[in-house]
Amino acid sequence: MRLTDFWERMYAHFGAAYAESVAHDHVMSALGERTIYQAIADGIETKQIWRAVCQSFDVPKSLT
Repeated sequence: MRLTDFWERMYAHFGAAYAESVAHDHVMSALGERTIYQAIADGIETKQIWRAVCQSFDVPKSLT
């Protein structure tokens, strides 16, 4: 998954402002106790990050 696709899905689910907040503040155990921004910086694939988001939040099937 391209990074732009990841962000499109984040904005579609959370809205622009809340997506940024989630990415910056929410630590996910599925990402090794990292935030989304930390995971991206550490080189974790965006598909893996998106799966962690889907597990942590009630993401509709249309966005998975």
